Amino acid sequence: GRVRGAMLRLLPRHLPLSEIHLIYELGSGWGGVAPSLSHLYPNHYVVGIERSPIPWVVSRLSAALRGWTNVSFEFGDFMQRDLSDASLVVCYLAGTQMEKLGLKLETELKPGALVLTHTFAIPSWRPADLIRADDIYRSPVYLYEISATSKGCVASVSQAATEASSSPDS
Repeated sequence: GRVRGAMLRLLPRHLPLSEIHLIYELGSGWGGVAPSLSHLYPNHYVVGIERSPIPWVVSRLSAALRGWTNVSFEFGDFMQRDLSDASLVVCYLAGTQMEKLGLKLETELKPGALVLTHTFAIPSWRPADLIRADDIYRSPVYLYEISATSKGCVASVSQAATEASSSPDS
């Protein structure tokens, strides 16, 4: 819960790509983050993608029972999914998965799209902002922004993130 709270605090109140209204949670598991994202961004549609069948079924049932209208859960491998329509991608993945995902996102995401991860950074990417959750591990939470000037190379720091990271509350 504390890591999820830190993740939500790090996100801007409005997503930068107003014409694109899709948020992806990659490896959505039991569906814990997607509902929080749907409440934070009620005008966006949140798609959780999970390849483990039992958590996927539980997530779908939970969404149906709760009547969430801007959340869905898809069964499948997000590495096979085109994510170019995302304004925000959220994930919690480790090791080589993050490296492979970084390469995929560099080629698919449009400039201005945001990527939010926790615990594991995307290798060779520079976060636009970084905070630590108030949990026992002080888990790092990374926010990346795809830059127009370094498309295909690395996420870069936005002006808003620079200002936020220099504030005493960061």
